[in-house]
Amino acid sequence: MKLDSLAIPEVKLITPPKYGDSRGFFSESWSAAKLRPLGFDEHFVQDNHSLSAQKGTIRGLHCQIAPHIQGKLVRVIRGAIWDVAVDIRQGSPTFGQWVAAELSAENWAQLWIPGGFLHGFCTLLPDTEVIYKVTGDYARECERAVRWDDPTLALPWPVAPGEAVLSEKDAAAPLFDPGEAWFTYP
Repeated sequence: MKLDSLAIPEVKLITPPKYGDSRGFFSESWSAAKLRPLGFDEHFVQDNHSLSAQKGTIRGLHCQIAPHIQGKLVRVIRGAIWDVAVDIRQGSPTFGQWVAAELSAENWAQLWIPGGFLHGFCTLLPDTEVIYKVTGDYARECERAVRWDDPTLALPWPVAPGEAVLSEKDAAAPLFDPGEAWFTYP
């Protein structure tokens, strides 16, 4: 297992080994025993699986607040996404900043987004399937969202604004409010 920090060090890129031969491949996509010695020791409670039929589908920006904060470990099993995490922890030295990575079935990389971050992704290919592990149970009352095209965050989404495929909920999400204290930096 390879574990790398991104520009915001709490966000990690995890790349498990993938062993191939004439039959196909084998990979341990998650191993607590192998990641724990590298300083990554998260407990997951649920796996989620999404299919986005169209290229340019955006899901996000989402988070869950206390008492059901969710960290997410995101991977792609078919297609590709541009995956983004935005730090919204009040008092953080990287508050309001973002990091992103391209995840694909080809590169086999996974992105760890801890609690305290908004998360979203845009599909780069049609029929993209994403699986992600979460550290907290889903709780509708703790769910929060911010508009994907918020001008304050100015994320460089890899899709033209008029071409983004959105859910009604994501299209109606409010703009980012820097004064909203959903999370605080330790």
